[in-house]
Amino acid sequence: MALTKADVVQNLMDHNGYTRTQASELLETLLELIKTTLSSGEDVMVSNFGKFQVREKAQRRGRNPATGQAMLLEPRRVVTFQCARKLRETVNGK
Repeated sequence: MALTKADVVQNLMDHNGYTRTQASELLETLLELIKTTLSSGEDVMVSNFGKFQVREKAQRRGRNPATGQAMLLEPRRVVTFQCARKLRETVNGK
């Protein structure tokens, strides 16, 4: 089962005493801040969690999976995530 926005809002309400509206606005503000920072090309680093980075991907040759026809894929920017050592240790039970 995946953690959803609704789950995060509920946890903010339960653990911090926020109302549903306050918790929802807090989460939306945080996500908007992360999106804005990444779209400007800057990294987002959260201590003991990880680092979100924007990487440039060059133009490359690919193929249409439906037709098998060769095509060129345009250059693009992608977001990558590199987890912190502390998060990796927590996930692996160390």
